[in-house]
Parts: sequence; structure tokens; C-alpha cells
Amino acid sequence: MRLLLDLGNTRLKWALQPPHSAAWVAHGAALWHEDVAAVLASAWAGLPSPETVGAASVVDAAREAQVAAVVARRFGRAPVWLRTPAQACGVRNAYAEPRRLGVDRFLAMVAARAAGQAPCVLVGAGTALTLDALAADGRHLGGLIAPGPQLMQQSLLERTALVRPERPGVIMELADNTADAVASGCWQAAVALIERFATRMAARLGGVPTLVLDGGDAARLAPLLSLPAQLSRDGVLRGLAVWADTQPAQSPPGMHGDGWR
Repeated sequence: MRLLLDLGNTRLKWALQPPHSAAWVAHGAALWHEDVAAVLASAWAGLPSPETVGAASVVDAAREAQVAAVVARRFGRAPVWLRTPAQACGVRNAYAEPRRLGVDRFLAMVAARAAGQAPCVLVGAGTALTLDALAADGRHLGGLIAPGPQLMQQSLLERTALVRPERPGVIMELADNTADAVASGCWQAAVALIERFATRMAARLGGVPTLVLDGGDAARLAPLLSLPAQLSRDGVLRGLAVWADTQPAQSPPGMHGDGWR
């Protein structure tokens, strides 16, 4: 049994999984503005102890330490923090400095390739909007990062004096009030970037790529797109599971280079 942890910008997601199995025995999430230690302690109270704990993080060291402390108290284990490699599981990182690529983006590509979705364009729709192009042979061609639609709206409201919607906006083609104009502009901006990126990547990927959406805002973005898209769930955790399957079961905790050793 192994525990997989995905420490994202907005929340921590976790799953308990038998080795070499696609099924979760248990899974859940905790928002960072909650009492994460208490939420995890409660959720993990009746779970069997995992033999290994693998973690992927895009948050600060303080929150990593907080989660590690909960894992140690409950299971007597130390998480293995996976840091982005130059290549692993058939995926080759395009970044000149591999660890500058978010491990969440890398693991999403690992999951997509393992699922047979490459060539594809992967969209992570969360606090940030990330886009990555993955070729059929596992080459990462590169990607883009922009604010997610909700962060765009928040930034606009924080930096303007008179843009003060009186209610949450509705997404539409043409708005006749501020609330709908702000919501529609930010969500349509995200849609436009996704569609432009996917269209431009078609030639480089050798044809129309599969468009894969993951993240908290994926389901809301999908119907706004004029391109067909597949919704994905738990891409980071599934990529982490694929990576874990390649590591020797008897390895002690620790991360060096491209994997568990």
C-alpha cells in the first residue's frame, strides 16, 4: 500500500493505492485555508499504514513540513518528495533547467502518456492556467503559464477602483453589466489562450492533438471551448502512481536524481 500526495496551490489531494493498481482504496482533499493537519488526521484515522509515501509539491517548504509532520505522526513515515527530473517514465522535459518545470505539470504528462493520450495538449486549470504540448514519443515541447480565470478576476478587482461587481458574473458572449463583463472577459481569455495554443501546436505534434483538461476549473472551461476536450481527474496523483511503479519496492525513503532510490 502507498500514500500519494499532491500539494497544489489551492488544496492538497491524497490517495491511498495498492501498488500496480489503478484503483484508489481511499482518497480526499484539504483546502489550505482549512486546518489541514486536523482534516488529514481525521481522514486518515481508520486507514491502513502505507509502506511508502510519495509526494509532489508546488507549495512552500513550510506547508511541506506541516504535511510531513502529519504523515510522521499518523504513519511513522517520511514522504518522498519527487522533484522534476530531466526525463522519467518516457517523458522528456523541455526545460533547460528541468527542476524549474512544476512537478505537477511533469506528472500530468506522465499520466497522459501512460494513458495513451499523447500527442496531446495538457491544460491545468486551477489557480494558474498551465498549458503543455506532449509529443507521441514523450517529448515535452514546452508550454505556457497564465493566471487562471478566477485569479484574473481577483487581480482585476484588486488593481482597479471602480470595477466593483455587485454579484458573481455569468459567462456570456456580450455583457451589459460589470459583473457579467468581468466574469465573461476572464473566462473567455482563458478559452482563447487554450484554443490558440492547441491550434498552433497541431503542426508541431503531427496532427490535431488530444486536448486534456484537468484541475478545479476544468469542468467549467470545457463547455466554453469550440474544440473537443477530454476531462481528466487526479492527473498529478495518477502520474505519481506511474512513477512509483518504476521504483524498487525495497528502496528506503529519499529522492535522488530521477526517482526513489
